[in-house]
Amino acid sequence: MSDPSEKPDPKKPTPSNCLTGAAISGALGYALYNLTGSIIQTFASKPLTSSNPLVLRIGSLVRTLVTGVASLGTFVFFFVAFGLILLAIQLLFQKEKTTEN
Repeated sequence: MSDPSEKPDPKKPTPSNCLTGAAISGALGYALYNLTGSIIQTFASKPLTSSNPLVLRIGSLVRTLVTGVASLGTFVFFFVAFGLILLAIQLLFQKEKTTEN
């Protein structure tokens, strides 16, 4: 029987895996970028119409939150893609150093 404290060896990342993940993350980031632009355009073209100050404040808050969440998602996906590209470059340099030795 296998010991439950034994952990299986995790699969080591390869540059191709990193670049594939970066491409997927970059594509999702680009889609969110376009969605964020569309959200901003829609909010800009449809101003809030109310005489109640509470409604205007809540509407402004909701618009700010929706725009912020979409922008945050865009940033996260692009940042992950950038990090994966840097990891792929690092792995390539590590492979070159191990083949030289």
